[in-house]
Amino acid sequence: MAQTCAWCESEKVTSSKNSVFWELPDGSRAIEIRQTPSITCHSCEMEYQTENTVKVIEDQLFLINTNAVGNEISYEDLMAQPRLLKRNYFDFSSYPGQE
Repeated sequence: MAQTCAWCESEKVTSSKNSVFWELPDGSRAIEIRQTPSITCHSCEMEYQTENTVKVIEDQLFLINTNAVGNEISYEDLMAQPRLLKRNYFDFSSYPGQE
């Protein structure tokens, strides 16, 4: 099945890596995350991240010491940051039986 744009439903989409700006969970500041897996639509020109990528970033930012992260970081380096917890225990959607 061909991938389609979440905004305009065009099939003229490609995988890309883009910079995104993300507010930290504590609301203290925003950071730039470079080389983030993204989708680029060549019809409507939207660049966006999949729901899964958004969840992975949000979980990681919640589970790491964000004081150790500068104003910009690559996606790969962000994902390599050591976690303070093994998982996001406040995300009840990932528990069995939660649809």
